[in-house]
Amino acid sequence: MNNKASVIPLAGLLGLLAAAPLSGAELINGIRVVVHDSVITLEEVNASVLPALGLLQRQYRNDPETFRQKLNQLIEENTEQLVQRQLILHDWEQSGYQLPEAIVEEALQERLREQFGGDRLRMIRTLQAEGLTLERFRRQIREQIIIEVLRNRNISRELIISPHKIESYYRAHQEKFRAEPEVKLRMIVLNKRGPDDAGRVRRLAEEIRSRILDGADFAEMATIYSEGAQRTQGGDWGWVSQSVLRRELAEVAFSLQPRTCSPVVDLPEACYLLWVDEARPERIRPLSEVRDEIEQTLLVEERARLQKRYVEKLRAKTFVRYF
Repeated sequence: MNNKASVIPLAGLLGLLAAAPLSGAELINGIRVVVHDSVITLEEVNASVLPALGLLQRQYRNDPETFRQKLNQLIEENTEQLVQRQLILHDWEQSGYQLPEAIVEEALQERLREQFGGDRLRMIRTLQAEGLTLERFRRQIREQIIIEVLRNRNISRELIISPHKIESYYRAHQEKFRAEPEVKLRMIVLNKRGPDDAGRVRRLAEEIRSRILDGADFAEMATIYSEGAQRTQGGDWGWVSQSVLRRELAEVAFSLQPRTCSPVVDLPEACYLLWVDEARPERIRPLSEVRDEIEQTLLVEERARLQKRYVEKLRAKTFVRYF
């Protein structure tokens, strides 16, 4: 039976997050969902929302109505995640699977090494500050392993993205793979140390440009003189679109003919020389270039579809009640 109640009011959420632990009588009134014989409390739901609360407040500080809508949506999403978690854990119990404690202990020791540098006392103190006991932390790890095992068993092993699916997606979504005009760019950056340094830097830039026009290799000049991050690569930025560059540099770069050096671009912080090796117009990126990208997109979509199917199957045979 799935009777979803309205979401928790904002005032109730903030009040609960700041409240003291619930007593037994209060806990009855604080139930959000029952999944089989497991209870998901309002406190658990709100605790899951808390990490994102500050970001929502900053994003919608001047729009309280949208903030409330987004918060309610977040509460509903997190509630469903907690429900799905309990459905999967119940499925594990019903299936009679066993998880050796040695596996849980190994995962706990790995957390101890990676998160706490092997310092057990530091781990215990951190858990206490978060309101967790070591035993509860161990139980969380155990549940995470169980959920991962069942998801792999019921979802990941069925993930197959065929070449035909990739090619069909490419044909149906070609506009998604339209690329802006690009240039293969090299750049020499000469920083100014202050207002009195502007003349010296400008003269050096003009001298370097003159040597390039006389036949010096731009990449070699960049390796010798540039102070940009790409100096050791001969000033090579690779293929870039206009949106990657600041406006003053983009205007120059995309007006250059290939294999030509720009005039000195004199900006307050530095002087720049630009060189375009190649240019290519707006285009549809070829399948060979986007195949991996499409495969990842389809994997995400297929994983979501299989996850939904798996959860719906569990929900159909499990008592779930919303309050």
